[in-house]
Amino acid sequence: MVHATKMPDKTIKGDFVKNNLKHAPASAHLPADLSDALLVGRVWRGGDINGPSVVVVRNGEVFDITAQVATVSDLLDRDDVVAFAKAAQGESLGRVETLIEAALSGADDVPVRLLAPNDLQAIKACGVTFAVSLLERVIEEQAGGNPAKADELRATLLKDIGADLSAIKPGSPEAEKLKEQFIARGAWSQYMEVGIGPYAEVFSKSQPMSAVGFGADVGLHPESKWNNPEPEVVLAVNSRAQAVGATLGNDVNLRDIEGRSALLLGKAKDNNASCGIGPFIRLFDERFGIDTVRNAELRLVIEGAEDSFRLDGESRMREISRDPLDLVAQTSGAHHQYPDGFMLFLGTMFSPIKDRGAPGAGFTHKLGDRVSISSPSLGMLVNHVYRSDAVTPWTFGVRALYRNLAQRGLLN
Repeated sequence: MVHATKMPDKTIKGDFVKNNLKHAPASAHLPADLSDALLVGRVWRGGDINGPSVVVVRNGEVFDITAQVATVSDLLDRDDVVAFAKAAQGESLGRVETLIEAALSGADDVPVRLLAPNDLQAIKACGVTFAVSLLERVIEEQAGGNPAKADELRATLLKDIGADLSAIKPGSPEAEKLKEQFIARGAWSQYMEVGIGPYAEVFSKSQPMSAVGFGADVGLHPESKWNNPEPEVVLAVNSRAQAVGATLGNDVNLRDIEGRSALLLGKAKDNNASCGIGPFIRLFDERFGIDTVRNAELRLVIEGAEDSFRLDGESRMREISRDPLDLVAQTSGAHHQYPDGFMLFLGTMFSPIKDRGAPGAGFTHKLGDRVSISSPSLGMLVNHVYRSDAVTPWTFGVRALYRNLAQRGLLN
């Protein structure tokens, strides 16, 4: 069984969520220029197939092209990926809006269900690529994972820094001078090292095949009491370290766990259903490319199912401190290869700090929260928040994928 929506607490999920968290129309979850967008992804098909299929969306119609290419990793590795995706023949699965509506319904018995659009690729993530997120990581570190200290530390840091970090190019002479000043004051941080130093933070966010897709639940480690979503653009990169498309991602973040120690990054970042990606990968073509990513604007909306909380904010990719292609080069090259390609989260400037409850308490998730991450050219990724030990366990990995493909006669 792959990741799917489960109801760990029916007093929160089910009719209560449906009645209090109304979804936008299906079209609002897709690129604004859907008729011009070349989208690829994955779905789970039931019945005799009972397994994942590679799909392409052309002019809003979904085609199963698994008979032509067995995995998304194989598809993205083609030299002619755009031409192939435009022409590949396959069974029509109907309109993409129908898939979106089925995912939003939360039903388990739909014949075709959206999955995360990637499969065999490694899932990597970049941290501290925006000045705002740099400050929040330093706050987490100095607070030792205690959210009660965050407000005071934020005010102190903003006063002490005395510089617009977003205007400083990482690794530049100006960055090195600022580093020396902070060291002299005993205020240097490991997060500043990767925020303004020459080397980006790149870590393994999740395992191949473990990401959850549009409409699925995302998971919080049960020990976490201070956490948040991280809305990000995710690049789809092939085995030759070429960025060939982009999608949306939620790098679910446990601020209290990482704040205790950076060595707990794995515990903070990589848990069951802690990585959301989707709804589709949009391929780079003549209408959509890396410059679109560089200028993308992301919107984050968090809606509480058990309270009336709402947070609505925006982030702008043009404020990123490192170019997306520099982040790709720092991840893969002569020093490190990814033969199945990789998905690369580019980082976020959005660390929600709006109080939820007591003044000064800051933001943290409540079970049942709906998180919507959107950008006009990529659509909208929607997930609901539950505990990682209560959502559907991850059991369908790489071996299960290849067994399934072999049974369907799809391996050469």
